[in-house]
Amino acid sequence: MASKKDLLKTLLKGLETGDPASASVVNEAKYIQHNPQTHEGSEGLAVLFARLAKTSPRVTFKRVFEDGDFAFAHIEYDFSSLRAAFEVFRFEDGQAVEHWDNIQSLRGPNPSGRGMQDGATEITGLHKTGANRTLARSYTEKVLIGRQLDLLPDFVRADLIQHNPDLADGLPALNDALAATEDGMPVIQYQHLHRVLAEGNFVLCACEGQRGGIHTSFYDLYRIEDGRIAEHWDTIEAIPPRSEWKNGNGKF
Repeated sequence: MASKKDLLKTLLKGLETGDPASASVVNEAKYIQHNPQTHEGSEGLAVLFARLAKTSPRVTFKRVFEDGDFAFAHIEYDFSSLRAAFEVFRFEDGQAVEHWDNIQSLRGPNPSGRGMQDGATEITGLHKTGANRTLARSYTEKVLIGRQLDLLPDFVRADLIQHNPDLADGLPALNDALAATEDGMPVIQYQHLHRVLAEGNFVLCACEGQRGGIHTSFYDLYRIEDGRIAEHWDTIEAIPPRSEWKNGNGKF
């Protein structure tokens, strides 16, 4: 049986060709779609693939991971414009049964000259997966949601490698971004941690919150080294209003 990583690649490569057969990776009887702009079921996927194929898209896998029933990937999409994406699938019996994603227009380089998707790719330290998952969860809950910014040095290396398109490397830029306020309210507000997925030294956290008063989805990928976050990638996507959703499953 193909690995979940391979199944994810097979499914998403169908975006390049528009081949509806790639959607056969999906169990349409069980499939739950969490992209608010995509209709439910494999028919929705087939229509989406056919529409996107007209733009001569390219799907480039930067990092692909597996965690239990889940496979997740960091991807560059070229749909007439470049986008950075995280894709997450849950599998049962060799087929995808649930899907989440978070997509942002590709920007950069950032003030430290880094792109949104370059940097380390090697998965190491599989025996530390559990500890790294716990660290990323605690960082998200205490620092990002709890806003205990004084704890940043406990979780993040001083020489943090940063891939957010607006931020420079290091702790000061990250601290300033998290501390920024507008009309007395934080510009960036993490409010709910929905999912933590990990393989070895990489951990992906999916969060919901507000950015500049707009309902927002935050996906943050961390590379953890010696018990602290050493490198960070993310995508930030505004969540459309409920009236515009094409399915009723919610973003998370």
